[in-house]
Amino acid sequence: MFIEQAYKGNNVWWRVLITTLIATGIFILNFIVYLLLSKEEIDKMYDMAKEMNKNLSLILNLGVFVFLLGLLFFLVYFLHQRSILSLTTTRAKVDFKRVLFSLSLIVILSLVCFYVSYYYDGDNIVWNFHPLKFMVLFIISILLFPFQIGFEEYLFRGYLMQQIGIIAKNRWVPLVITSVFFGLFHSANPEVAEMGYSVMIFYIGTGLLLGILTLMDDGLELALGFHLGNNLIAALLVTSDFSALQTDAVYKYTEVQNSSDILWEMIVSIAITYPILLFILSKKYRWKNWKEKLTGKVDEPILIEESFNLNKENNE
Repeated sequence: MFIEQAYKGNNVWWRVLITTLIATGIFILNFIVYLLLSKEEIDKMYDMAKEMNKNLSLILNLGVFVFLLGLLFFLVYFLHQRSILSLTTTRAKVDFKRVLFSLSLIVILSLVCFYVSYYYDGDNIVWNFHPLKFMVLFIISILLFPFQIGFEEYLFRGYLMQQIGIIAKNRWVPLVITSVFFGLFHSANPEVAEMGYSVMIFYIGTGLLLGILTLMDDGLELALGFHLGNNLIAALLVTSDFSALQTDAVYKYTEVQNSSDILWEMIVSIAITYPILLFILSKKYRWKNWKEKLTGKVDEPILIEESFNLNKENNE
């Protein structure tokens, strides 16, 4: 199973500590700075970001993840002496069809939910499409978002879920912890400052969904596809003045939009789309043994040599 993949590498505690601190350092530093700054300083910082060229801001925000993902792969491969494939999936190779199916599914569901909402209450959403600007945004998004979502998935649902799992010796502890951490590491986003900490329901809920996809499917492919599709929709379809990333999206929420209304729409949306997504994926990939895969024990695999020696000793 997926968590047991960690046993294929060297898991001496100091190696785990070094990799965890280096890989999560940027999140921890960002969170500490957010806690130390006053509300006025945070608002000023966000206002400065809004004045920057949107595409340049997007490149700067996403570009760092190219380095971070490469760094995480380097640490896993050389420090833990294990393959990136073992961090990705239990299958013989990465199933890109799973990635594309999950991506397509969340894009379709998100578009349906958005346009239903827009049809019934679109007064606070305005047309913001500019062909040239959107094309530049699209190219940047396609090139850089895979690194951003890749780093977050390989860190939270890959490395941390596996390492916490072999320490806790079960599946539910890493599922809960990585979901909460995923939410906390997004707490410095402008949406949280605008809507309050209630928006953490969305982030933690999304982390929980991604964790369930990973454990039930024994791989990151579905989580990678979902996360990429979700972030592409967030960047390309609709933006607002308090989005984490300011973009030249097709639509834009106006300033008069009540942030609590947007939060409510987000929660309702995940309450509808996430169960539908889980149902479709569970039927397509024939998931079984939900309780065992989400809460069961994690045991260290017995190597063939060890098993042979154990049987030999018992026979003697």
